[in-house]
Amino acid sequence: MEPEVRAIITVTDELALKRAQKADKLIASGGDAGPLIGIPVLIKDVMCTKGVRTTCGSKMLENFVPIYDATVVEKLNDSGAVLLGKANMDEFAMGSSTENSSLFPTHNPWDLSRVPGGSSGGSAAAVAAGETVYALGSDTGGSIRQPAGFCSVVGLKPTYGLVSRYGLVAFASSLDQIGPLTQDVIDCALVMNAIAGYDRRDATSVPYDTPDYTRSLVADIKGLRLGIPREYFVVGMPAGVARAMKTAISKLEELGAEVDWEVSLPHTPCALAVYYIIAPSEASANLARYDGVKYGFSYQAESMWEAMEKTRESGFGAEVKRRIMLGTYALSAGYYDAYYLKAQKVRTLIRREFGRAFEKYDALITPTSPTVPFKVGEKVDDPLQMYSSDVCTMPVNIAGLPAISIPAGFVDGLPVGLQIIGKPFSEETILKIAYAYEQATGWHKRKPNI
Repeated sequence: MEPEVRAIITVTDELALKRAQKADKLIASGGDAGPLIGIPVLIKDVMCTKGVRTTCGSKMLENFVPIYDATVVEKLNDSGAVLLGKANMDEFAMGSSTENSSLFPTHNPWDLSRVPGGSSGGSAAAVAAGETVYALGSDTGGSIRQPAGFCSVVGLKPTYGLVSRYGLVAFASSLDQIGPLTQDVIDCALVMNAIAGYDRRDATSVPYDTPDYTRSLVADIKGLRLGIPREYFVVGMPAGVARAMKTAISKLEELGAEVDWEVSLPHTPCALAVYYIIAPSEASANLARYDGVKYGFSYQAESMWEAMEKTRESGFGAEVKRRIMLGTYALSAGYYDAYYLKAQKVRTLIRREFGRAFEKYDALITPTSPTVPFKVGEKVDDPLQMYSSDVCTMPVNIAGLPAISIPAGFVDGLPVGLQIIGKPFSEETILKIAYAYEQATGWHKRKPNI
């Protein structure tokens, strides 16, 4: 499958065999073996792995080999997981299609002429194709959930601060969050048990007593109050996607949930603009370190200034350069108040709006994406159209909320995802809803034929 899908940047075959043999010995000895021991995993190539190349899908870090593991990688190692390799991604996690990888694009296992979503497209495609049991991705504006929806797998973006970001190469520090991509909700809960929890090395980590997420996997959602924000059914949404969403929501209603179709989050349309001011601004600061002096690729030139200029010109791809320029402009003198400061104020309004909604509802239900997976190359020359692919997922990151995408059917043979949004640290609730729906429909059991 891999030659067609191209989901993996680096294969760690020798390391995988060593860890598999270690797991076999522990299991055979009757030792304390957890649910993830010996289970294959792929890590999005934006998380540091000791002794294993970490490229971020960029020429800038094409030969970077970290000297330490990210916290989530440490935790999976402690759980006995078997690292198969590093998954492809949009360069520095900037993209919605995994076409921005400087190494190669990834293809959707359901239709190889279409994108798998992004930026965690390699992780999602590999899970969908059966190349790995589960994978880790990162989500800044939808980069776990959107590819999960496009590839018909489960993808969870946890509450900001629930999973350590230590060892994650930063894109936008106030938005980035690590989470699992899995074949079903049970696996999602098991992986969350392994990776969630406080980490003193991460300044954004929240001291929170994490529960056993598998205890929430009860197919009973009677009495839960679910709101359907009308703003997420955007103008231009294909009729097939809208029908699939309404069918999925009706199923939740059949299962006993109380559904309100008249919910409004009026600042939702502002989320796209807010995101594309805040995220590029933070990217501009985070990526300033890649100047050819200490980190990554270095262009050899006669002067320091020429070397710095040529390093960034040659080392970054077009999308990364676009976002750096957007962010630098928004932070520049004379424009900070007009753009960045205003965006932060609207961010507060969006957070408050979600807070008021969760006073009434246990969860909000939306599409994961307004479209089915689009053709490779279809949106490359239209950045605004590409950015709109994440219009349903971006508000969640802006507000720091948890959300999960689960398979919700197909339109003309192409996957559709259902997004369940919860209040902060309500992963148990959204996993419960996801599990009930999954058990009642069985969409997760369908596999691509490649």
